[in-house]
Amino acid sequence: MKKKISESDKVRIEAFKKADNVTDLCNILSVKKGSIPQTRTRLEEKYGIKLPRFGLKSDRDKQLKHLKFDTPFSEDAGKFKEAWGPDECIKKLRDIVHSEPDRVITRNYFRVISGISESTWDRYFGTFDEFKRQAGIILTRPQHALERHLAKHASLDNYREMNLERQKWGDTYVRENNKRFKTIIVASDLHDIEVDEFFLEVFIDTCKRVQPDIINLNGDIFDLPEFSRFTVDPRVWDVVGRIKFVHNRILRPLREACPDAQIDLNEGNHEFRLLRHLCDSTPAMKAVLSELHGMTVSKLLGLEEFEINYIAKADMSAYQARDIKAEVGKNYKVYYDCFVTHHFPEGKELGMPGVNGHHHRHLATTMYSEVFGSYEWHQLGCGHIRDASYCNGEKWNNGFAINHIDAQEKYVNIEYVPVGRTMACVGGQYYYRGYEDETS
Repeated sequence: MKKKISESDKVRIEAFKKADNVTDLCNILSVKKGSIPQTRTRLEEKYGIKLPRFGLKSDRDKQLKHLKFDTPFSEDAGKFKEAWGPDECIKKLRDIVHSEPDRVITRNYFRVISGISESTWDRYFGTFDEFKRQAGIILTRPQHALERHLAKHASLDNYREMNLERQKWGDTYVRENNKRFKTIIVASDLHDIEVDEFFLEVFIDTCKRVQPDIINLNGDIFDLPEFSRFTVDPRVWDVVGRIKFVHNRILRPLREACPDAQIDLNEGNHEFRLLRHLCDSTPAMKAVLSELHGMTVSKLLGLEEFEINYIAKADMSAYQARDIKAEVGKNYKVYYDCFVTHHFPEGKELGMPGVNGHHHRHLATTMYSEVFGSYEWHQLGCGHIRDASYCNGEKWNNGFAINHIDAQEKYVNIEYVPVGRTMACVGGQYYYRGYEDETS
């Protein structure tokens, strides 16, 4: 038994039947469009009836529905050249290009000037860009790809020149001696003005007391956040100050403390980035060059002044980020065929005793090979202050390594020196943070 329809609902149902579209229905019922679907559903469910659906929202929509089947404005059936093939279309396009060599021929301009419909040519070429490619007006896809490839390599030519400049300093100041037992002191990641002053004091004084055969600065003695992925306000850039700090507070005191030692600097990711910016003359480097004219790799890094070998095997023309990291990983140094200094932990794969830096945390790993037997690999702590605003520096370790080597028997004893929150101890010599040095 059908439910009796109320008078108000009768009015609504009649409105649905009389209206031509949603706009009419809203005017009749004095409601908003958003309420129509809900009203229709209620009436249909309540009385078991079906009411009209309005697929068109207005008379304007009805007009658009009619128009969408009409011929597009860009198409004129009278201009369609059914007998034309690709060659005729290309000839027409080339004729227009040759007649107006200074004009860029667009799709719309060609449609107006050519006198042919778009369907005459797009059935063969699809897009106007492809039409122009086939007509020889613009480069084909393979030609454009080759052009981009050439541009990429041309943009790297200045890096290749820098390769030659860097690599010539690799063994300029080698200092040989005939001693069987050698000492190499290695420190990593000092990061210029971000260095821990107490660490620097302990490190330089240890070098002065030990007088090692070799001092190896295992990458990232520069920080230079101006060139890093960490954003630095250009108004507070101090590139020159940082470079001078490395010269005057690290390299000069080291050379004065150890005038006979060989000092090697392994290129880390920060030095690599610095020299790429030097090639590109970025805004930060222009600020440097404005004060330090005639800048070269040697002057920038203090190589000639402090007689330092620069270990830089990486190809600076590496293009992608993964390739750059792999290239920087080539900047390692092997000493006496039994000890390696490497900036990254991948150095362990070389299969000999050694150390790496970069991660600012001390780790000692026992390893084994048929050549060296059981040996150690140390990831060194850093020289960077542990209060770093851009990462969790409080989890880092400060420290360096004194490496004792039997060059004849190829045996290595790695002595790691932690520089702690309050003190450090090197060979019985105590150093206290904030106090005068004391000897036990």
